[in-house]
Amino acid sequence: MNELSLYILDLVQNSIEADASLVKIEIAEDLKEDLFTITIEDNGRGIPQDVIDKVTDPFYTTRKTRKVGLGLSLAKQLAMDCEGSFTIERLEKGTKIVLKMKHSHIDRPPLGNITETLLALITGAPDLDFKFCYKKDRNEFTFDTRSIRDVLGDDIPLNTLSVLDFIRGQLESGLSNLTGGVK
Repeated sequence: MNELSLYILDLVQNSIEADASLVKIEIAEDLKEDLFTITIEDNGRGIPQDVIDKVTDPFYTTRKTRKVGLGLSLAKQLAMDCEGSFTIERLEKGTKIVLKMKHSHIDRPPLGNITETLLALITGAPDLDFKFCYKKDRNEFTFDTRSIRDVLGDDIPLNTLSVLDFIRGQLESGLSNLTGGVK
């Protein structure tokens, strides 16, 4: 994968498959510390403790459709290649994944279009709530689908075209103000 947003898309798929109702995605750029961190946390079933050490093995998977699972192992390898770290933590309810990389590392892919990634996730899982937080040094942008759901009620799904257009505008505006144009 040549963009970090695609890693995020792949990793969040695990949360969706774990029947999470809330997925928190945080991207943190700390230029002073030269650190780029992606954190994904969900409230799904969680990974059984006896499986935690196995899930980053590319030849281990719980899927029945194919015999390999590459998302977690590729993310871990990327972190290691970029002088970083990769952790998976079983929470009381759910799972937390933290991917840290040296920000300036030549092998760290660009973020890519995180707006489109988030829209794809919301479109594909409209009943799931997403909290997205992007931190750049001391500045922060947060977007939470629960606030939109509070206004819309239960009658209008998040993947309705007009709602998605509104969400796109919110994401693009917030990210542009924070990053100076990065989407």
